[in-house]
Amino acid sequence: MKVEGKEYCDTSKLSVRGVSKSVAKEIIINNHYSGLWTKVSYALGLYIEDDSHQFFNTSEKLIGIACYGDPIGRLTGQSISETLDRTEVLELVRLFVFDGYGSNIESWFLSQTFDWLRTNVPKVKALISYSDPKEGHAGTIYQATNWIYQGNKLRFNDSWSFKFEEDGRWTHGKTIFPQYKTNDPKKIQEQVNKPFWIRKEPRKHRYVYILLKGGERRKLLKSLKHPTFPYPKGNDDIEMEIHKLEPIESRG
Repeated sequence: MKVEGKEYCDTSKLSVRGVSKSVAKEIIINNHYSGLWTKVSYALGLYIEDDSHQFFNTSEKLIGIACYGDPIGRLTGQSISETLDRTEVLELVRLFVFDGYGSNIESWFLSQTFDWLRTNVPKVKALISYSDPKEGHAGTIYQATNWIYQGNKLRFNDSWSFKFEEDGRWTHGKTIFPQYKTNDPKKIQEQVNKPFWIRKEPRKHRYVYILLKGGERRKLLKSLKHPTFPYPKGNDDIEMEIHKLEPIESRG
């Protein structure tokens, strides 16, 4: 249902198809809020007809990118349903659309990528994605496209970010793991010789989307491993408590 006063895109001028990973990477690095590229299996582009071209009746302009990748966890499929293999699940890892093309363009684009996946990668039965409250994201785009919300309590361990200079940048524990062979703050205390700072990362919201239709969809929905919760509301500011840790001598 359209909301009065909002400007909506003309979807008749839009199309979605595969795009090279190099093109997708350039757009994501330069425009996505993360500024980071990641492992991508399928990159899809959102194109709009451009009637302003001087020499042809119409041309196209690339205005959006959606990237799907293999889930990192080898048990990701089973975390959704015991009937799913990891190879039957993709993760939506990046989504970006330039501003100025209408209020509904992201949700339209995302829904079209579902159809593309059903046609071109039929082995994939479900999608998973996460929204990061630290970035002010509650998952509005997932809610607009009817994903299933499974809360933010499924991660067993707390996740930490680290800062090794008082005015330095925060680094996620996953990033420093190769250097210290751990992201446990207490174990890192044994390896450093000066103070450092830690903060607990807020848990991300988890969303799941079922690509199957009809009876197959109903069957998979009945086998979901985790309950469904009401969508989270708003983008409330999150205060992350920061702790300063002093180095300690290794017990080993």
